[in-house]
Amino acid sequence: MATRRQNEREYKYWEELSGGGRRYWSDRRGFISGFQRVIKIVDENEVTIQVIQEIYDDVGELIEHHQKYPHDTGHQTIL
Repeated sequence: MATRRQNEREYKYWEELSGGGRRYWSDRRGFISGFQRVIKIVDENEVTIQVIQEIYDDVGELIEHHQKYPHDTGHQTIL
């Protein structure tokens, strides 16, 4: 389990959620185009509730969604 300080170091952005939890995220440019966003949602004790990977195209449109935790759903293409 990561602490709040560790999560703040790993993720560039975060927002407070109702109930004391947080939503952390960071973006990484794609090798060829677009970017990837990793989102981590934690409760008030910084226990991970959900981890999601989103893939965006060059214009910032969401094209894929992939929940990695608590259950790996695989890549879901957004039409």
